[in-house]
Amino acid sequence: MKDELEGKVALVTGAATGIGRATALAFGRARARVVVTDVAPAGEETAAVIREDGGDAQFLRCDVSNPDQVAAAVAEVVRRYGRLDCAFNNAGIEGTQALLGDYPIEVWNHVLAVNLTGVMLCMKSEIAAMAPRGGGAIVNNASILGQVGFATACAYVAAKHGVIGLTRTAALEYADKGIRVNAVCPGFIETPMLERAGLTTNIEARASLEALHPIRRLGRPEEIADAVLWLCSPRASFVTGHPLFVDGGYVAR
Repeated sequence: MKDELEGKVALVTGAATGIGRATALAFGRARARVVVTDVAPAGEETAAVIREDGGDAQFLRCDVSNPDQVAAAVAEVVRRYGRLDCAFNNAGIEGTQALLGDYPIEVWNHVLAVNLTGVMLCMKSEIAAMAPRGGGAIVNNASILGQVGFATACAYVAAKHGVIGLTRTAALEYADKGIRVNAVCPGFIETPMLERAGLTTNIEARASLEALHPIRRLGRPEEIADAVLWLCSPRASFVTGHPLFVDGGYVAR
């Protein structure tokens, strides 16, 4: 896929760790010009790895729930490179684990601000950058939990269902502008998010999670990155409005 994405300008949000980092590195290997954003300074480490490998990468600090920061980040991409070709809206948080009746409203608001409103704000600015320049490809990071429920994760589930709805709506609205909008829906992936929740470090919890996937293991960030790059490439030129499940068979159960 290197030749297909070489020289393209790609924006990846939430790229300090996990799926975002793996995807930014994959764009770098494909010789795209990568703009890495995150609220964490470790996003600079992701950009540095790409540069050390001979690639072109920049880090911009950006809170995707802040409209001004999002608009400024996308404007800076266009200022530096003259265009935006690909965007992976990945930034997200897990929230807390609690039953709906006990879920703290301030946590609910924060999760939706980052995971749902943040995706809308990113798409709003990305579409404005892409449309006058002939189009582009946007991929939103949804989840299998955008398709099914999961006890004790009401805010995360609600936000990810919303991301799939946003993806389909934007795909309809901007197809005639040459902008394709899709989503990836990962299963449980071995990332710091799962580690923070104790789901990969606890042997019993990990085994239970693995058993939910017919492939009988957790996914790897690089496997999601491969799907994102395919959706951004010319090979997916007839694909838009699609939630692509990369989930080891979880939703097929």
